[in-house]
Amino acid sequence: MSSEMISRRELLKLGVIAGAGSVLPSLTVAVSETASQPLRIAHLNDSHTQPELHAAEGTMACLRHVRARNPAVAMIVTGGDLVMDSFESDHARTKLQWDLYTKILRDECSIPVEHTLGNHDIWGWNKKKSGTTGTEPEYGKKWALDVLRLPKAYRSFDRGGWHFIVLDSVMSDGNGGYLGRLDDEQFDWLRHDLSALDATTPVIVVSHIPILAACVLNDVEGKGYKSREFKIPGTLMMTDSRRIRELFRLHRNVRLCLSGHIHQLDRVDFDGVTYICDGAVCGAWWKGPNDHCVEGYGVVDLHSDGTWSHEYVAYGWKAEIR
Repeated sequence: MSSEMISRRELLKLGVIAGAGSVLPSLTVAVSETASQPLRIAHLNDSHTQPELHAAEGTMACLRHVRARNPAVAMIVTGGDLVMDSFESDHARTKLQWDLYTKILRDECSIPVEHTLGNHDIWGWNKKKSGTTGTEPEYGKKWALDVLRLPKAYRSFDRGGWHFIVLDSVMSDGNGGYLGRLDDEQFDWLRHDLSALDATTPVIVVSHIPILAACVLNDVEGKGYKSREFKIPGTLMMTDSRRIRELFRLHRNVRLCLSGHIHQLDRVDFDGVTYICDGAVCGAWWKGPNDHCVEGYGVVDLHSDGTWSHEYVAYGWKAEIR
């Protein structure tokens, strides 16, 4: 199997194909009656903020909806693709988008935020379309990291009795594109980070590109790929999924993995870990629902005893294309 493709045969072996799609109203697991007050987080993916298509108003509406939740949301975790696109955009267009996004956060968000980088947040990797040379001070991930005040694109922290791991799941393919994977340095860091934890500490992992997802099959089929067997491009799911899952097998306190990127909703339970791909704040890039998955965000309640619950919440946005 190509390192840049994940075949349908492997997914069938994992037993993950059933249950995918965007029609699931919520995804939950039982929560212990004795569990303490949970840490409530909102998982906001793929806002793709831009001046056009009322995207700024939509992002603001989503943040207002999050702020109104009861019980209150204690933390927002973004899943990446915060701006519409800087991957193929020139300097002026990229600055316009980031200025708009940071203004929205400043004006509308009083809740602590932990950010994840998506492929569209990376400036200029497509040099031909963006006009970059690769020598610019803000080139690549540097612009987004500076704007978001992050020292690195991956990190870990503790909150509410849980250990959070935020991964940088987007790597250059060397040809002006990208692949979903971890480089060896980050994988080694992940291995050491998990090994240093107490085995009783529950772990949640956040990435932009899914580690494991079934909705990618729907995405491939919807794009009209014709073959006797589905081939999952490395742009849709992490190509080193197997080695990450094998690492998780050594650390049974990894409970939940959250991702976005596909703009669809699914859940895969495999080998003791639940993988949830949440839908997008922007739906189909601010043109309405994406293949029936409405504009929304995930709400996750994390209990200190390691149990959790998840719900996908529509915030009521109606696309208005002019």
